[in-house]
Amino acid sequence: MNVLYPIFVLALLTLAVAMRLGFLRWRAVSRREVKVEYYQAYQGEGEPPAVRIVSRHLINLMEMPVLFYIACLIAYVTGLTGGVILGLAWTYAALRIVHTVIHLGSNVVLWRFRVFAFSVMVLTLLWVVLLAGLVTR
Repeated sequence: MNVLYPIFVLALLTLAVAMRLGFLRWRAVSRREVKVEYYQAYQGEGEPPAVRIVSRHLINLMEMPVLFYIACLIAYVTGLTGGVILGLAWTYAALRIVHTVIHLGSNVVLWRFRVFAFSVMVLTLLWVVLLAGLVTR
C-alpha cells in the first residue's frame, strides 16, 4: 500500500470540513444570524457557535497535519514506506477522522483532547521512525 493514500484521506477530510464551513457560513448569512460585513475583517458580532466550531476545526486541520503531510512525503521520496511508517500514517489519519467526528459532533472536550493527544504521539513517533530510517541508511 502507498504511503500517499493517508494523505489523500486527510486532504479529503479537510476539504469536506471546508465545504461544510462554507455552507454553514452561507446559511448563517442567509438567515441573518451574522452580517456579511463580519467576514470582511472578522470584527464585530461573531459567528454563531455552530459555525465558529467548524471554523476553528478547519484551522486546526491546517496546523498539526502539515507535519504529517511533510513526513509522509519524505517517506515517499526516500522510499521509507515500510509497515511501521505506513501503519503510523494510517493511524494518524484515522485519529484525525475520529477527532473531527468528536469535535463536530458531541464535542466532549475530554475525549477530543485524548484523541488529539494520542494523534500527536503517533505523529511524533512517525517522525522518530522516519528520522531513524534516514540516519541508518
